Amino acid sequence: MRLAKALRCAMSGVVAASFAVSTISIPARAESVDAKIARKQGEIPHCSRKKGTLAVYEPQNKWWEGLGLASPEAVIKVIVMQSGCFTLLDRGKGFDVAQQERALASSGDLQQGSNIGKGQVKAADYVMVPDIVSKNNNASGTNIGGIFGGLMGGMAGAIVSGISINKKTADVVLTITDVRTSEQLAMEQGHSSKTDVGWGAGGGLLGPGWGAGLGVSSYTNSEIGQVVILAYIDAYTKLVGDLGLLSDNASAEAPSQAVTTSQVVNMHATSDPNSRTVKRIAAGALLYPTGNKDGVMWEVKDELGVQGWVSSNLIALAR
Repeated sequence: MRLAKALRCAMSGVVAASFAVSTISIPARAESVDAKIARKQGEIPHCSRKKGTLAVYEPQNKWWEGLGLASPEAVIKVIVMQSGCFTLLDRGKGFDVAQQERALASSGDLQQGSNIGKGQVKAADYVMVPDIVSKNNNASGTNIGGIFGGLMGGMAGAIVSGISINKKTADVVLTITDVRTSEQLAMEQGHSSKTDVGWGAGGGLLGPGWGAGLGVSSYTNSEIGQVVILAYIDAYTKLVGDLGLLSDNASAEAPSQAVTTSQVVNMHATSDPNSRTVKRIAAGALLYPTGNKDGVMWEVKDELGVQGWVSSNLIALAR
C-alpha cells in the first residue's frame, strides 16, 4: 500500500512537472486578423465636430497607375468620412454629373420646382491632396520608379519612389491648403509596411467591406494597396493632430474679398459721407475692405495703402 501510494505521488509530480514545462513552452498567441482589423480601423481619428468643408484632389503625377490601383482620392474620402472631421465635397465625377443637371436647369429643360440654380454649391474651405514621398534614391530597382520608369517617363523614379514593391512599404504625404488664402496649413507624412498588414488565407487586413462601393477595392484586394491605405491612415492621424491650426469658421475669418468701383468714387476720411474727401478713386479700381462698416459705408484700402470710407452702393465684388 505504501509503495502504491508512493508511486501515485511520484507520477502526480511527473505529470505536474510535465504540464508546467509544456505550459511554459507554448508561445503567446499572435494577434488575430479580426483583432488587427479592429485595431487598425480604430486608429482612424474621430472629431466631435467638423472643421469645415473639404475637397480632395488627386496629385498630377498619377503614381498609382503603374500599380493597377485606382486614384487615392477615393481612399482619402473613405478615411475622412469615417473620421467625421470635415464635410466632404465632390469635385470629381459626381460633380461633373451635377454640373450637367445644372446646365439642364439653366436651359429650362428641368421640371418646374426642381430648385436647381446658381448660388447653391457649397464652397470648399480646404483642399487635401494625397501624394507619396519623393526620394529619388532608386539605385536597386526595387521600387516603383525602377520598375515602371520606362513606362511613366524619366521622372518616375523621383516621383513614385516612396513605394517599394519588394519590401512592401509605402511612404505617403498629405497636404491641406486654405482655399481662400492658398496657405499650405499642414503637411504630414505616413509610413506603413507589410508587417502592418494581416495578409493570409483569410484575405487582407481591412476586409472586403472596407470602403465598399466607393472605388477602393483595388487597394483592399492587394497587399501593396493595403500598405498604402495604412500609410494614409498614419498620415491622416497626424494631420488631425494639426487641426487646431484650422479656423472653426474659415469663411468668416478669411480676409475680405476685394471689391471694384462701378464709377468714380470719393473716398472719405470717416464713415460720414459728408466728411473730407481723402481721394477720388477711378472707375474699375480695386479696393480691399478692412471689415469695418457703418451702414452703407465701408472702410477700404486702395492698392497704394490709402485708407478711407466709400459707399457700398458704388462698389461690387471683384471677379
